[in-house]
Amino acid sequence: MTTQVPGTVLLAHGSRDARWREPIEAVAARMREDDPTVRVSCAYMELAAPDLPTAAAALIADGATAVHVVPLFLGMGKHAREDLPLQLDALRQRWPDVAFSLAPIVGESPELVALLARIAIKS
Repeated sequence: MTTQVPGTVLLAHGSRDARWREPIEAVAARMREDDPTVRVSCAYMELAAPDLPTAAAALIADGATAVHVVPLFLGMGKHAREDLPLQLDALRQRWPDVAFSLAPIVGESPELVALLARIAIKS
Protein backbone atom coordinates (compact mmCIF):
# COMPACT_ATOMS: atom_id res chain seq x y z
CA MET A 1 0.00 0.00 0.00
CA THR A 2 1.33 3.41 -0.98
CA THR A 3 1.21 6.16 1.62
CA GLN A 4 -0.57 9.28 0.45
CA VAL A 5 1.27 12.57 0.54
CA PRO A 6 -1.21 15.13 1.92
CA GLY A 7 -1.74 18.69 0.78
CA THR A 8 -4.24 21.22 2.06
CA VAL A 9 -6.02 24.01 0.22
CA LEU A 10 -7.42 26.77 2.40
CA LEU A 11 -10.32 28.03 0.28
CA ALA A 12 -11.92 31.41 0.85
CA HIS A 13 -14.29 33.66 -1.06
CA GLY A 14 -11.82 36.27 -2.29
CA SER A 15 -11.76 40.04 -2.63
CA ARG A 16 -10.20 42.67 -4.84
CA ASP A 17 -8.63 44.16 -1.69
CA ALA A 18 -5.28 42.42 -1.15
CA ARG A 19 -5.53 43.03 2.62
CA TRP A 20 -8.57 40.77 2.74
CA ARG A 21 -6.35 37.76 1.97
CA GLU A 22 -4.03 38.40 4.94
CA PRO A 23 -6.00 36.37 7.51
CA ILE A 24 -6.27 33.40 5.13
CA GLU A 25 -2.56 33.52 4.41
CA ALA A 26 -1.90 33.86 8.15
CA VAL A 27 -3.65 30.52 8.71
CA ALA A 28 -1.39 28.92 6.09
CA ALA A 29 1.68 30.50 7.69
CA ARG A 30 0.62 29.21 11.12
CA MET A 31 0.19 25.71 9.68
CA ARG A 32 3.74 25.91 8.30
CA GLU A 33 5.05 27.12 11.68
CA ASP A 34 3.33 24.25 13.46
CA ASP A 35 4.58 21.69 10.92
CA PRO A 36 7.34 22.76 8.50
CA THR A 37 6.66 19.70 6.32
CA VAL A 38 3.03 20.63 5.67
CA ARG A 39 1.98 21.30 2.08
CA VAL A 40 -0.59 24.12 2.13
CA SER A 41 -1.88 26.57 -0.41
CA CYS A 42 -4.50 29.31 -0.30
CA ALA A 43 -7.17 29.59 -3.00
CA TYR A 44 -10.10 31.87 -3.69
CA MET A 45 -13.47 31.34 -5.33
CA GLU A 46 -13.44 34.72 -7.06
CA LEU A 47 -11.86 38.17 -7.22
CA ALA A 48 -8.40 36.91 -6.18
CA ALA A 49 -5.76 34.45 -7.30
CA PRO A 50 -5.00 31.64 -7.22
CA ASP A 51 -8.21 29.76 -7.87
CA LEU A 52 -8.81 26.23 -6.60
CA PRO A 53 -7.52 24.38 -9.71
CA THR A 54 -4.31 26.44 -9.69
CA ALA A 55 -3.71 25.87 -5.98
CA ALA A 56 -4.39 22.13 -6.35
CA ALA A 57 -2.00 21.95 -9.32
CA ALA A 58 0.75 23.60 -7.26
CA LEU A 59 0.30 21.11 -4.42
CA ILE A 60 0.31 18.18 -6.83
CA ALA A 61 3.44 19.53 -8.52
CA ASP A 62 4.98 19.65 -5.03
CA GLY A 63 4.26 15.93 -4.58
CA ALA A 64 0.82 15.85 -2.96
CA THR A 65 -1.18 12.75 -3.82
CA ALA A 66 -4.13 13.66 -1.58
CA VAL A 67 -5.62 17.16 -1.49
CA HIS A 68 -7.90 18.20 1.37
CA VAL A 69 -9.94 21.35 0.69
CA VAL A 70 -10.88 23.37 3.79
CA PRO A 71 -13.56 25.99 3.03
CA LEU A 72 -12.93 29.00 5.26
CA PHE A 73 -16.53 30.20 5.01
CA LEU A 74 -18.64 31.23 7.99
CA GLY A 75 -21.92 30.17 6.38
CA MET A 76 -23.21 27.65 3.86
CA GLY A 77 -23.71 29.90 0.84
CA LYS A 78 -23.94 29.20 -2.87
CA HIS A 79 -20.19 28.76 -3.30
CA ALA A 80 -19.99 26.05 -0.65
CA ARG A 81 -23.31 24.43 -1.52
CA GLU A 82 -23.19 24.47 -5.33
CA ASP A 83 -19.95 25.76 -6.86
CA LEU A 84 -17.43 23.89 -4.73
CA PRO A 85 -18.81 20.37 -5.34
CA LEU A 86 -18.72 21.03 -9.10
CA GLN A 87 -15.12 22.25 -8.87
CA LEU A 88 -14.13 19.16 -6.87
CA ASP A 89 -15.72 16.91 -9.49
CA ALA A 90 -13.68 18.68 -12.18
CA LEU A 91 -10.49 18.27 -10.13
CA ARG A 92 -11.18 14.55 -9.70
CA GLN A 93 -11.61 14.19 -13.45
CA ARG A 94 -8.45 16.15 -14.19
CA TRP A 95 -6.34 14.22 -11.64
CA PRO A 96 -7.94 10.79 -11.20
CA ASP A 97 -4.92 9.46 -9.27
CA VAL A 98 -5.18 12.17 -6.60
CA ALA A 99 -7.53 11.71 -3.64
CA PHE A 100 -9.56 14.89 -3.15
CA SER A 101 -11.52 15.43 0.05
CA LEU A 102 -13.64 18.27 1.37
CA ALA A 103 -13.88 19.45 4.97
CA PRO A 104 -17.09 20.95 6.33
CA ILE A 105 -17.17 24.74 6.18
CA VAL A 106 -15.36 26.14 9.20
CA GLY A 107 -18.38 28.23 10.25
CA GLU A 108 -20.18 25.02 11.18
CA SER A 109 -17.35 23.93 13.49
CA PRO A 110 -18.37 24.02 17.16
CA GLU A 111 -14.79 25.06 18.02
CA LEU A 112 -14.98 28.12 15.78
CA VAL A 113 -18.43 29.09 17.04
CA ALA A 114 -17.14 28.90 20.62
CA LEU A 115 -14.04 30.93 19.73
CA LEU A 116 -16.09 33.64 18.00
CA ALA A 117 -18.40 33.84 21.01
CA ARG A 118 -15.40 34.27 23.35
CA ILE A 119 -13.97 36.99 21.09
CA ALA A 120 -17.35 38.78 20.95
CA ILE A 121 -17.68 38.70 24.75
CA LYS A 122 -14.20 40.22 25.18
CA SER A 123 -14.82 43.09 22.77
